[in-house]
Amino acid sequence: MTVISTPLTKYETHYDPTKVLDHPDFRILAPGDASIKDKTVNLACAYNPAHEVHMIAKPTPTAGPGEAVVHVKATGICGSDVHFWKHGHIGPTMVVRDECGAGHESAGEVIAVGEGVTNLTVGDRVAIEAGVPCGRADCHFCLIGRYNACPNVVFFSTPPYHGTLTRFHVHPAAWLHKLPDNVSFEEGSVCEPLAVALAGLERAGVRLGDQVIICGAGPIGLVTLLAARAAGCAPIVITDLFQSRLDFAKSLVPNVRTVCIQKHWTPEETATEIKRAAGGELKLALECTGVESSIRSAIFSVVFGGKVFVIGVGNSEQTYPFGYMSANEIDLQFQYRYANQYPKAIRLVAEGLVDLKPLVTHRFPLEQAVEAFHVAADPSQGAIKVQIQD
Repeated sequence: MTVISTPLTKYETHYDPTKVLDHPDFRILAPGDASIKDKTVNLACAYNPAHEVHMIAKPTPTAGPGEAVVHVKATGICGSDVHFWKHGHIGPTMVVRDECGAGHESAGEVIAVGEGVTNLTVGDRVAIEAGVPCGRADCHFCLIGRYNACPNVVFFSTPPYHGTLTRFHVHPAAWLHKLPDNVSFEEGSVCEPLAVALAGLERAGVRLGDQVIICGAGPIGLVTLLAARAAGCAPIVITDLFQSRLDFAKSLVPNVRTVCIQKHWTPEETATEIKRAAGGELKLALECTGVESSIRSAIFSVVFGGKVFVIGVGNSEQTYPFGYMSANEIDLQFQYRYANQYPKAIRLVAEGLVDLKPLVTHRFPLEQAVEAFHVAADPSQGAIKVQIQD
């Protein structure tokens, strides 16, 4: 783990959203504004408390000590971005209270470096790790390497911090990861959801030959499928409400077994179908939706002593069958974001063990980011990963 040598307060001039919003170069852009087509403008896409998503112009950043400015080339739209736009919050603390730039799945090219930066040079291609912990020596979680639990973490696109769905972004150089020549900006962007999946597999203790059920064939479920296959899990069953997503899963991993869940099924009935598809015992469930009924189905799907590991994010309050879990020694485990996964994710892609290319199904130029959000939010469009490129 790399600890930032300069305290986070050094970067507050860039991270403080009030300073961004009060800057004379900050503007909300109406559709058709000429600035949207101006390639010199630091164009970005933002949501606000009125549940609007629109284009904004931000001040162009400069690189301070320990920082680099990145021309962001590719940014994926995450389900959390759509949730912040549509619902205005995730949980009780992450609340959209003002204009907030979207995006945290990004890769780009370094165009400037600040004083003291030795790990990067102009022209380097990088993936942006969006969660920047404080890095202070008195922060227990930073010190032990579990920096995703840092209480002072800045996670871009989580209010109040503006995201990386912007043309020019300044970032601590320690949290920019070089991309090998054979890894594209597009793949570098998708390394962020891959990092989520890898954190889940690592914390769940996945081993070669584990029998696994993956609940949900959305972007996180699909990238978890790719990672589980690379880890040697067999057999793998994946579930979803939509047959089209299950068909997509089979195009990625032809021998994956699928269960198309019917809405009238009880969790016990869903579990019966999962076990039938598996053809045997399942030791581990990787739950990628966060939906209570899906977690309950996963609980009934695993054997005595099995584990349900929840990667997805759901409602703050949920109910589970305590008695059944207790009598069957079923572990229920969770994760919060990720830590120490980006280098691994990049290696897996560069070595060809995980192919992220098929996951990007829709591409939009930065100028059409609002349209991209509407496609990402509409299940009928059939999008897996919508990406915005500049």
